[in-house]
Amino acid sequence: MEIPLLTDIDIILGLSIGILFVFLRLKMPALIGFFLTGILAGPHGLGLVQAVHEVEIMAEIGVVLLLFTIGIEFSINQLLQIRKSVLLGGSLQVLLTTGATFLAARWFGLGVGQSVFLGFLFSLSSTAIVLKLLQERADVDSPHGRTTLGILIFQDIVIVPMMLLTPLLGGEGGNLAPAVLLMLLKGAGVIVFVYLATKWVVPFLLFHIVGTKSRELFLFGVLGICLGVAWLTSSVGLSLSLGAFLAGLIISESEYNHQALGNVLPFKDIFSGFFFVSIGMLLDVRFLIEHLLWVLLLAAAVMVAKTLLAALAAGSLRYPLRTTLLVGLGLCQVGEFSFVLAEMGGRFGLLTGDHYQMFLAVAILTMGATPFLVPLAPRLADGFLKIPGLARFQAGILPDKGIQLPPLNDHLIIVGFGVNGRNLARAASGGQIPYLILEMNPETVREERDKGEPIFFGDATQEPVLETAGLERARILVVVINDAAAVRRITETARRLNPKIYLIIRTRFLQEVEALYALGADEVIPEEFETAVEIFTRVLQKYLFPKDHIEKFTAEVRSEGYQMFRKPEVIPASFCDLSLHIPDMEVTTFLIKPGTWADGKTLGEMALRKNFGVTAMAVRHQGQTRPNPDGDTRLAAQDLVVVMGHPDRLIDLEDLLERGPKAAAA
Repeated sequence: MEIPLLTDIDIILGLSIGILFVFLRLKMPALIGFFLTGILAGPHGLGLVQAVHEVEIMAEIGVVLLLFTIGIEFSINQLLQIRKSVLLGGSLQVLLTTGATFLAARWFGLGVGQSVFLGFLFSLSSTAIVLKLLQERADVDSPHGRTTLGILIFQDIVIVPMMLLTPLLGGEGGNLAPAVLLMLLKGAGVIVFVYLATKWVVPFLLFHIVGTKSRELFLFGVLGICLGVAWLTSSVGLSLSLGAFLAGLIISESEYNHQALGNVLPFKDIFSGFFFVSIGMLLDVRFLIEHLLWVLLLAAAVMVAKTLLAALAAGSLRYPLRTTLLVGLGLCQVGEFSFVLAEMGGRFGLLTGDHYQMFLAVAILTMGATPFLVPLAPRLADGFLKIPGLARFQAGILPDKGIQLPPLNDHLIIVGFGVNGRNLARAASGGQIPYLILEMNPETVREERDKGEPIFFGDATQEPVLETAGLERARILVVVINDAAAVRRITETARRLNPKIYLIIRTRFLQEVEALYALGADEVIPEEFETAVEIFTRVLQKYLFPKDHIEKFTAEVRSEGYQMFRKPEVIPASFCDLSLHIPDMEVTTFLIKPGTWADGKTLGEMALRKNFGVTAMAVRHQGQTRPNPDGDTRLAAQDLVVVMGHPDRLIDLEDLLERGPKAAAA
């Protein structure tokens, strides 16, 4: 017995496999492959698929599962960390884009309801595309990545009231008040339902389902909750997508959210593919060809307008111009949920006929251009900053009004105040090393400055910022940010402004190392390489390998791993090389505490080599380091002494240095 739907699914899968294989070999985005599959297989293309309505149903399931996974991944704690980007940046971006689209639509003669609805459509961006690109480029934790994520989260939330308002925009004005009241009542009922389900119902069900230890039952239970809540919201006049998001939100507050997400993701990926294929099926190729010039002009206008408006929204968060431009370029496309809204608006007469086809063509074009545009965004932003008259906006606000930078010399400049930056600042403070921090998150700057940190707001990719931070007088510049393009620009600029400064760069990936050395970095620390070194070091420790063997092996691996990325002449000799030949010796640093045995004594009086077999290699006093000190060097409280000796003898010396004068004499 022939099943038409099964035949159509086979056609879609076979065609998409071939197209995606070619696209991936050409390193082109898979998203465009899905669109092309739909265009070729749909009724406006080769007409290979007959059951278009059934495919649209499968696509709607894909949207349901997509919103369900977004709801599961929605974290209240994560939202609080970027709350300003979500609430201020997101709301301003949506309002500005909706308002600009409304004015443009009214100028073209469309009605009020249609104009507002078009504003809704164009204010949304693609969460699926943008987040995937940010993750591939390791930019999620960068300033523009966090801001982009915050705005996308707001868009994912605001889609809910947009869905609720869409029927009102297509209805009669006289029914507006009762409809709004009914909408508020439905919203209140949904909130009560979500609270009860989150607090008692779903945890009770999942607890007993998990108790059976059946993967099949757990999967069916999760999908049952998703589709059940979606059906419930649909039955009271709300959308399936809203119900799916609420179902995911309910499960996200349980302790089984990660397992649920892992089980649903494969289904989401498959049905989301059908969603993008179905969008391609809706596009009328003849309409696109006949109106190609208008489509290209409108798509370009949409991308430029959304870039500028999103950049303006990000600018309200007080980020430098380069960061705001990167945010704008990341959000310049139309989102996948705009298609869901467009289909819903079509049922209420808000978007029909040629207007609908024009929207489809423009939206698909903007989404298809995004995977090519985002990798070029850093270069485009840097080129934009060269426009005359924008120089005063490039550097951010370093220093703030009323804040003067301290007159530092021979100091350390730290770019970025994440985990690495915080630890480095703590070490510098403990070692009495003068330092200064540059950070682009204004909230972090304000909070840390209140704690006494010498931290200032500014974009270190810009020359005025580095010059104001005293780059010419600094000894070391350490870059610990996640924006790869910004890291390269900082390295090149710092080396050009101060050829003598020592540049230590942390990067995420090994593939960045060679380029950074070519730009002038003195030391490049690839995070993924060092993580691997730390892992195998701990493994060897668990297998009880001797400490000196582990250190030797680690030094050899680092030497071999870094050798391929740097020129032979820039590899300086280090104590690590010496330790390979003297495995029983160790170098360590002691802090002279007030009132202890060494406080006030000279190195000759302490007789370290005679009594302990330990050699003093350097003494750091009040920020100045004295290498190879003689016996007349007198130690004082808070001095740092660098010594070399056998580990056992160093332990004996440490024990003595911890005791006071009376205990030492005894």
